[in-house]
Amino acid sequence: MIDWKGIDTVLLDMDGTLLDLHFDNYFWQTLVPSYFAKKEGLSLADAKLQLRPIFKSQEGLLNWYCLDYWSDRLGVDIVALKLQHQEAIKELPETREFLHAVKQAGKYCVLVTNAHVESLVIKMKKTGLIEFFDAMVSAHDLGYPKEQQNFWRELYKLERFNKSRTIIIDDSLSVLKAADTFGIGHLVEVTQPDTTQPPRLVHEFVAVKNLSEIQPA
Repeated sequence: MIDWKGIDTVLLDMDGTLLDLHFDNYFWQTLVPSYFAKKEGLSLADAKLQLRPIFKSQEGLLNWYCLDYWSDRLGVDIVALKLQHQEAIKELPETREFLHAVKQAGKYCVLVTNAHVESLVIKMKKTGLIEFFDAMVSAHDLGYPKEQQNFWRELYKLERFNKSRTIIIDDSLSVLKAADTFGIGHLVEVTQPDTTQPPRLVHEFVAVKNLSEIQPA
């Protein structure tokens, strides 16, 4: 599906692409509401009900991914909570093999993530995947989430990649659409970012359940 001879730069998402999104889903949908419920003296069901519109109001914005914002907004130490439960952070199947193959193929590999820098540090320390990357960029460093064109303009200023010879692999349709609008030549969507959930149907872009499906020879 991918002609690797026509690719110089590999842009890789982190959560849901390299790492199992099950950790983040469980963290935000169960752990955070549980701690919030305990703090506020609510039932878990009532806490989730109260948090739903708060979370919804920040979707697609940089605050959605900002640990400092949520710590202040909810009165819960999000970084400490992530550190406490970091053993649940797992790589998706074949992640390490894929990254090794990309490195062996001589491609310039950049991690591009919406994750907050503190979350990025925790996950890189836990997995040790940092060794595979030539550069790592958090949306918080650039001031815009990947869903916005300003992110891609700032990233391009930073990395100066050849758009037509660049591939982005991500689990977010909205991010891939933004990258497509910006002119990235090759786009791949991961269909099973959370291993506890069934694969999604994808029609807009090349779709893979597992990174081994597009691993460089």
